[in-house]
Amino acid sequence: MPAGSAVKPQFPFLDLKAQYASISGEVEAAVSRVFESEIFIMGPEVSAFEEEIKPQTGCEFVFGCASGSDALLLALMALGIGPGDEVITVPFTFVATVGAIARLHARTVFVDIDPSTFNLDPRKLEAAITPRTKAIIAVHLFGLCADMDAILEVANRKGLPVVEDAAQAIGAQYHGKLAGSMGTFGCFSFFPSKNLGGAGDGGLITTNDPELAETIKLLRNHGSRTKYDYVVLGINSRLDALQAAVLRVKRRYLNQWTDGRRKNAARYRDLFRQSGSDNAIQLPIEPKDRFHIYNQFTLRTARRDEMKAHLASEGIPSEIYYPHPLHLEPAFRDLGYAAGAFPEAEKCAGEVLSLPIYPELKDEQLQAVVHAIADFHEGRR
Repeated sequence: MPAGSAVKPQFPFLDLKAQYASISGEVEAAVSRVFESEIFIMGPEVSAFEEEIKPQTGCEFVFGCASGSDALLLALMALGIGPGDEVITVPFTFVATVGAIARLHARTVFVDIDPSTFNLDPRKLEAAITPRTKAIIAVHLFGLCADMDAILEVANRKGLPVVEDAAQAIGAQYHGKLAGSMGTFGCFSFFPSKNLGGAGDGGLITTNDPELAETIKLLRNHGSRTKYDYVVLGINSRLDALQAAVLRVKRRYLNQWTDGRRKNAARYRDLFRQSGSDNAIQLPIEPKDRFHIYNQFTLRTARRDEMKAHLASEGIPSEIYYPHPLHLEPAFRDLGYAAGAFPEAEKCAGEVLSLPIYPELKDEQLQAVVHAIADFHEGRR
């Protein structure tokens, strides 16, 4: 190795192998249990998982389904959303939020975001409501709850249900209330990169409304209460028993993993302050009334693309969630929105950069990330 050269850090943006190494025996035993039972669709594993996850959702009724995308679709189906209806949400979110609306041939009406939280700006909500508005989807992006009191105040006054897109926010809290427990429905994803991730696709839908709970039960299983008895037109969206078994193991560690993410977020803030680079970037905020679970640690910088390239050259992984607001995506061109319609979402899309935050990160890796960012801003390349 040449004199003065340094070994660059090598670690992934998300290390699922490290997570698996700590629980592999338990996961393998759970999977074997399912194969020995030969019950792969619904059954005791799914029922047990649904019961065990309740305390971490704050809801009386919880139903596993095939994905977080399907959770959103099922929620809107249960609310009777259809052609000609309007559903309000934000343009700065994953495509599944808007995809669920489009699949029911309803119209998405966008509201811009609060740039400090990346979530729906409730000050702009009421102006978007029309006689055709039938629901609001509030996204808890990156693990931080939206301003639910303000959103629900408008929604309740207008008689509108609120669906919480909590795909990235299991365990997050707002005024002590768990994400997914405040609106009409809560929708969660168990995609492997989530804080509680399965071994493939999976989702969960929650509610405290017994009538809507019965509707969801029907809709996720072809609209059938008993075999060959079709009460309504539903879909096939059941959580696999194998996924439920894996999630039963991982659920027991969720609070511990959340603590690890929160500790890493606090450490990032300390390191950025010590380096002096916190003045050159905008770190994610955690309002006093909220409990952030950091599915992503997302900062903002006007020089995002340059900084990402510099980090890559130093062996530091980073990701962009999301590079384009949905109102500018070709798939949603028919909504008729143009550039400039939602300036905060558009600006965020050009400035956000997410850093590794998973609980297995070592302190020297966090230091390497911050050092590389400090170097970038000081011009030492």
